[in-house]
Amino acid sequence: MQTKKLDEALCVREQLLPEQLAEAARQGFRSVINNRPDSEEPGQPSSAQVAAAAHAAGLEYRHIPVIPGQITDDAIEAFDKAMAEMPKPILGFCRTGTRAAMLWGLAKAPEIGADTAIETCAGAGCDISGVRARLEQRSR
Repeated sequence: MQTKKLDEALCVREQLLPEQLAEAARQGFRSVINNRPDSEEPGQPSSAQVAAAAHAAGLEYRHIPVIPGQITDDAIEAFDKAMAEMPKPILGFCRTGTRAAMLWGLAKAPEIGADTAIETCAGAGCDISGVRARLEQRSR
C-alpha cells in the first residue's frame, strides 16, 4: 500500500478501498480520515462502506468531505481536531491524496509556516502550492 508520510502522525494516499483497511491496520495505522465527498465519482465506495471496514479492522474513522478547490475553514478545523483526537498514526485519503495533504498543511501552517508546509508536502509527492496565499494567511 503506497502512502506518503507528512509527519509522525499522518500519511496520505489516494482512494482507500474497504478491502484495504485490514492491510492498513496491519501496517500499524490506528485511524483513517476520509476527505472524499460521497458520490464524487462513479464506483467510489461510500463513507459508510469505508467506515464499516475501518471499524471491522479496529481503526477509528472520520469523514471530513471536501470538494476539490473548496476547502472551508470548518473542514480545516475538523481535520485539525481529528489529528489531535484520533489514535496515531493516521491514514488520510482522498482521490489522489492532495486534498488530505492540503488540509494537513492548512491545519499545521500556524505552527510550521507556509514554506515548510509546502516543502513537506512536495517531499511526499503532493503539490499544495496552489493554496500558498491561504497558508501564508493562516501562518500570521
